[in-house]
Amino acid sequence: MPPRGVTSPKQKRQYEHIKDSELKEGRSPRRATQIAAATINKQRAAAGQTKTTGRKASGGGRKKASAAGRKKAAGGGRKTAARTSSRTAASRKTTSSRKTSARRSSTKKK
Repeated sequence: MPPRGVTSPKQKRQYEHIKDSELKEGRSPRRATQIAAATINKQRAAAGQTKTTGRKASGGGRKKASAAGRKKAAGGGRKTAARTSSRTAASRKTTSSRKTSARRSSTKKK
């Protein structure tokens, strides 16, 4: 039985077809019913046929950014090392040299 709001014969056929396909895939009858109902409800919402419509079917695609949004995005991009790290180059160098010397000494002991 299709979801409550489905009145068109086409959507009823689609519901039955989806349910049969899910059963062939090995889903349980209850799960196949859930998947078919969810799929039909999603299509109905996209077409604007439900009370609480998520989105309209038309007007899709990428939206153009406003002038303010473009200015904001222009300063973005990858963060450089200078912006992300508060440590200086000298402190990074000493840390890495300490790690290297620690590795060398641990291999010599063996």
